[in-house]
Amino acid sequence: MTRHLSTKLQPTCGGNDLQLPEEILRLLRCPVSGERLIIQGDELVADSGKHRYRIYDKSIALFAEQFCSADARAQEQHYDSISSAYIENLGYPHTQEYFAYLDRVLTDVVEAEPIGVAAEVCCGAGEAFQLYQNKVACGIGIDISTRMLSAAKRKFFGKRLYFVQGDATMMPLESGSFDTAFMLGGIHHVNDRHKLFSEIQRILKPGGRFIWREPVSDFWLWRLLRAVIYRASPILDHATERPLLYRETVPVLQSVGMVPETWRTAGFLGFCLFMNSDVLYFNRFFRFVPGIRAITRAFIALDDFICRLPGLRMSGLIVVGTARKPG
Repeated sequence: MTRHLSTKLQPTCGGNDLQLPEEILRLLRCPVSGERLIIQGDELVADSGKHRYRIYDKSIALFAEQFCSADARAQEQHYDSISSAYIENLGYPHTQEYFAYLDRVLTDVVEAEPIGVAAEVCCGAGEAFQLYQNKVACGIGIDISTRMLSAAKRKFFGKRLYFVQGDATMMPLESGSFDTAFMLGGIHHVNDRHKLFSEIQRILKPGGRFIWREPVSDFWLWRLLRAVIYRASPILDHATERPLLYRETVPVLQSVGMVPETWRTAGFLGFCLFMNSDVLYFNRFFRFVPGIRAITRAFIALDDFICRLPGLRMSGLIVVGTARKPG
């Protein structure tokens, strides 16, 4: 989820209020010049003094206030109009059950190795950090939406997790400094995948992992349905939301020097029925069905079985994937 910063946003007042540990400051950089940053009053300033960034909510640096792509601006307008329905959808019991399944699929991949120093890109309220906060040595979440970043900050206060406002294709993060980079639902909002993946490759340490969970449309039926739904639904924007395809994603990752390692799909009929209540209005009525959690779990078992069948392992609606920067 991404939104552009509102011009009405007010910065933190007073340098004494700034709360940014040195270990986090070392992980930040000027997204324009690549210079290190220093604290001056209530701003972060590039070493040369040419670029200055305000601080919001005592620790959220506003890197995208000045530098923001057209894609990010479009996402701001789009998500500002649908945010209430999106957040409401996350509270439905059938949505919660299905997300718990998708979290388990993700964990099958993530738990194999330590996470270390982590970046969560297009973090929203910090979904990956919520799942793995006890395994993260320290982390930075980056998103366009200051509203979501403030919510994340409140959620993870004191957890060595910090949040900054920035563009995913021009990240204010130090090169070669992160063991892990997460993107959960952000890639499909970025049209310039080459630039995005180049940034991921840049910030990772040698041997670092990129872990994502995204909509995928390799199966012909999902491509057809999404082509119709994305144009028919007022909630979706087909111009700024493009689900992944294996044949598009893997070559781009390889072209920026990443080595793809995992591509596992999940979600089938149950995903269609019980997810995306913010888009498919009929899904919202399932929350009134007695025993809906048990019904959802039964469909989850069926979906998982289907996606493990020979010939259907690329048929899921969601992909969990990993790629590694060579050591």
